[in-house]
Amino acid sequence: MAEFRLPPNSRIRKGVTHKAPPGSREVRTFRIYRFDPTSGENPRVDSFELDVKSCGPMVLDALIQIKAAVDSSLTFRRSCREGICGSCAMNIDGLNRLACTTSMQDLGGEIRIYPLPHMPVVKDLVPDLTNFYAQYASVKPWLQTRTPAPPDRERLQSKEEQEKIDRPAACILCACCSTACPSYWWNSDRFLGPAALLAAYRWIIDSRDEATGERLDELEDPFRLYRCHTIMNCTDVCPKDLNPAKAIAEIKKMLVERQS
Repeated sequence: MAEFRLPPNSRIRKGVTHKAPPGSREVRTFRIYRFDPTSGENPRVDSFELDVKSCGPMVLDALIQIKAAVDSSLTFRRSCREGICGSCAMNIDGLNRLACTTSMQDLGGEIRIYPLPHMPVVKDLVPDLTNFYAQYASVKPWLQTRTPAPPDRERLQSKEEQEKIDRPAACILCACCSTACPSYWWNSDRFLGPAALLAAYRWIIDSRDEATGERLDELEDPFRLYRCHTIMNCTDVCPKDLNPAKAIAEIKKMLVERQS
């Protein structure tokens, strides 16, 4: 039988356990991934026993409490705390989610928290999103026009035209979808991934945009678009209930139709 082992510097070791203080009323255990590339040490998983009565109901509330009262070196991103900015995206109990909108009551037993999968780690729960943002920028997510704007008004849309882009435009770039996609795991250097392709679709169907042909030309590539195999993980994990898989399918359909 073949035996597969991680490289020695990738093996996760057991970390430190922080016990809850005496008199805690409702203790939950959080097992949190810790890694500092500058230390030269392997990743580890630290255990934190936290009295969840001492903080708010969301996983982000618990992380903030742990950082404030137990271990100030714990590193994670967060900003709005309202599910709008996407900063606190992480892998919680095996699913990519926003920590600020994930209730601890919806999670059973120990809560395991890791950074978004298959991304370089800056520190602890902070992934390096440099490539992710570069791919988003590569689809030119802005209005491209050739004709001058009307001198007396904006470029107008009908209500129906606006509704077509309303949902795709709601993406918050949290990266939950792309980092849940196996095709993106293996081909992230060339496959744009669900988030960037959803953004591309949003501009392709914008009635005011005049670069539809060029946008489709840029996507017609064996890797940039067609590495999507309709696994649907992207749609399953999207915290805004968007459908990147459907958007990608629509782009493929447009490419076929323009050849007929």
